[in-house]
Amino acid sequence: MIGALVHFSVRRPGVVLALALTVTLYGMHRLYLASLDVFPEFSPSQVVIQTETPGLNAQLTETLVTRPIESAVAGVAGLASLRSQSIPGLSVVTAVFEEGSDIFRNRQMIAERLGEVIPQLPSGITPSITPLTSSASTVLGLGVTSEQRSLMELRGLVDSTLRPHLLGVRGVADVNVFGGEVRQWQIQADPARLARYGLALAEVLAAAKRATGVRGAGYVENANQRIVLATEGQAGDLRDLGLAPVAVRNGAVITLADVARIVEGPAPSISAAAINGKPGVFLMVQGQFGAKTRAVTAALERTLDDLKPLLERQQVNLHPRLFRPANFIETAVANVQRDVLLGSLLVVSVLFLFLYNARTAFISSIAIPLSLLAAVLVLEHLDISLNIMVLGGLAIALGEVVDDAIIDCENIFRRLRENQALADPKPGFQVVYEASMEVRSSVVYATFIVALVFVPLLTLSGVAGKLFAPLALAYILAILASLVVALTVTPALAHLMLSGRVLGRGDPPLIAWLKPRYVRLLENIEKRPQAVLITAGLGLAAGMALLPLFSGEFIPPLKEGHYILHMTAIPGTSEQESLRIGNLVTTAVGRIPGVQSVAQWVGRAPNGADTFGTHYSEFEVEIGPLPGEEQTRILRQIRGVMSGAGAGESSAGAEDESAYRGSGGFPGVNFAVNTFLTERIEETVAGYPAAVIVSVLGPELDAARSSPTPNGEPQDQDRW
Repeated sequence: MIGALVHFSVRRPGVVLALALTVTLYGMHRLYLASLDVFPEFSPSQVVIQTETPGLNAQLTETLVTRPIESAVAGVAGLASLRSQSIPGLSVVTAVFEEGSDIFRNRQMIAERLGEVIPQLPSGITPSITPLTSSASTVLGLGVTSEQRSLMELRGLVDSTLRPHLLGVRGVADVNVFGGEVRQWQIQADPARLARYGLALAEVLAAAKRATGVRGAGYVENANQRIVLATEGQAGDLRDLGLAPVAVRNGAVITLADVARIVEGPAPSISAAAINGKPGVFLMVQGQFGAKTRAVTAALERTLDDLKPLLERQQVNLHPRLFRPANFIETAVANVQRDVLLGSLLVVSVLFLFLYNARTAFISSIAIPLSLLAAVLVLEHLDISLNIMVLGGLAIALGEVVDDAIIDCENIFRRLRENQALADPKPGFQVVYEASMEVRSSVVYATFIVALVFVPLLTLSGVAGKLFAPLALAYILAILASLVVALTVTPALAHLMLSGRVLGRGDPPLIAWLKPRYVRLLENIEKRPQAVLITAGLGLAAGMALLPLFSGEFIPPLKEGHYILHMTAIPGTSEQESLRIGNLVTTAVGRIPGVQSVAQWVGRAPNGADTFGTHYSEFEVEIGPLPGEEQTRILRQIRGVMSGAGAGESSAGAEDESAYRGSGGFPGVNFAVNTFLTERIEETVAGYPAAVIVSVLGPELDAARSSPTPNGEPQDQDRW
């Protein structure tokens, strides 16, 4: 079969080259349209159930909400593990399913079980499944501030205008909102007045429901017409709400205004935000499962550009790039593309130096774009998007995809040169065919052996398999594509460009210079075989002895141009105190050269899956696509500020991911800093965004809660 393929390529070079040109043009077209991302989709098949429990503490949330939900979903088919968290006002249950299971089927089964458990939950509490997001989750972080607008007006503008427009962008799963004040009409009952009129709080609640509810009135029908009735029973303003009747005493109507203060005020807050030290609203846009970060980011930015004139008229300042993961994607892809281009130029240069013939160098180097583009087409057919791992696999294969073509082309060149020296030369196509077949066996065997090296990566499971399998697949496909090119395109081009031409008889200059020196080196090696073997053995032993000295990491530290700074105060710390400390942190970090912006959010977003109290804050520190040395310097200075060592030094190494506890200028709070993608991968692997997780199991929860941590501090009493 291989012989027939080579023979056809030599005898019909025009057909082969036309097919190769078609593959090249179509591959470039698909490459231009291909979506780019950082990593492959690595999130496990999991369903997150979030339940708001207003007014319940952590223990009641665990007992009344979390446990019934866990019991209801525990028997779902394909369930691998179940974990939960309960804090005051929120229950989060995460159901992790077996690898390879259908995520949409899993969500459907969970939804069916939740429908059965709702009657068992306290009145008014309804669990919901959080939107299905991508593994990287966040695609954009933005914020709004204003010197003229209040936080209540700012939050109202976000909820009514900005958030709906962002949710309307294709690929957006959810928009988490932190900070601002949610507008409410509040009925603040006066106990003294209630006692004076002999009323209970339940009667006030019933009156409020009647005054604010909407009820249908049906219709009136006569002999030839049906008239639909529309009621307008809702209170239009605070004054109307205050006139709502509560009860009748001695013929007098007692209204809400008689027993309570009717005011407009902010709802009880669960979050706050500050942008560069100024109070505002922070929005975290979550991408849908399978959505491409770069494409969704571009669509979001177009939407924000459309909304910018409206925000300016409202005297609102938009901060659109507080956190932009697409920056890392664009920088990383540009770097990989540059490396591939430089690698290709180096390969072509080396080919020309050793072959010293422009035609043979061109024939051999044409295998590079053809092999890579063919691999990209196959990956796209397999629904694998271009990402850093895929591009990395192609970059690794760059130096090897040309090997088969070099071997084939060099042998053809040598045989044609020998053939032209014969008294009765053979036809050019016959020489090309025979020269190609001479090296076919070794080329095919070597190609498959090299490709098999990466096969074990395809057997990895979990997050590791999802991350590294595309890299291995890209490499293997590129290597196999190079074999096909060497069997078809290389003989065809060699026949067209080398047959019938006068070829030089001497060795290329570089080869002529290297050959005698290489011969002398081989002769010296042959005279001392034992010394050579002993040296090789010592080198092997030294290399193996150094292996235990290397540290093990799942992925190398990433230079994303963005850092997430975690700040945890004592449980029970108020929102305002977290903001006060956060302003100090923002000022200190903002002074570091290279830091573009610092945004803080406190607590959690409504309907969010994160179980954070007001004692917890995160800072989005944006530094942009700086060189790696500059990013390391900024990271070291951030840690130096947090540890109290100053902005120019750090008490820890540049790559140390440990948190700083209660030291320096911020006593009583703990800090940790990390990059976004590294943190997301670690959280996906372990289930929690922490370097070390300790699970304490036992029937006595009170005893577990009261046990101190290793550093003597009490456990977090607000989290179960």
